[in-house]
Amino acid sequence: MNRREALQRTALVLGYAISAPALMGIMNGCKAAPELTYTPSFFTKEQAETVSELAQLIIPKTDTPGAKEVGVPAFIDQILRECHSPEEQQRFLTGLTAFEADMKASFGDTFVYLEPAQQAEGYRKHHDPAAEAARAKSWEPKPFVLMVKELTLLGFFTSEPGATQVLQYEAVPGRYNGCAPLAEVGRAWAS
Repeated sequence: MNRREALQRTALVLGYAISAPALMGIMNGCKAAPELTYTPSFFTKEQAETVSELAQLIIPKTDTPGAKEVGVPAFIDQILRECHSPEEQQRFLTGLTAFEADMKASFGDTFVYLEPAQQAEGYRKHHDPAAEAARAKSWEPKPFVLMVKELTLLGFFTSEPGATQVLQYEAVPGRYNGCAPLAEVGRAWAS
């Protein structure tokens, strides 16, 4: 069913008594804002939503929890507030603002309201050149997208689900075998 059919059926059900805002919402295909699972202390609400969606794009939910489910956005908020210098904080926020401005210019909306394919395309548009430049000039400060990626991976793999469900985890390790082939081990170790 497309929007036109939905509008016609809605109009029939309501006896053609549909309000102008409701009509505009249907025509524009408005979406609900993504749910924010924590109260940001460093970010604004809009910035926190963008960072949450970026983290979820980097580590989506599969058979294991995604970045949002394990609290990575709150981790990023806290790490930036408590552990990064004011210069790094400002570089992150400036990069976030530039990223959002580019999403609006490229796709006509903010990152959180884009379709998943557009989000992935927009992220790759910023990530791939930044990663290439970082490989060539490792001494320069990380750009925004690489900071988000680094903090997302750090937050996820230091969480309990990341360490126990994705990485191999042994609470009391046995003997050490430093030369075991990865094919025998299966995956990387958390401890």
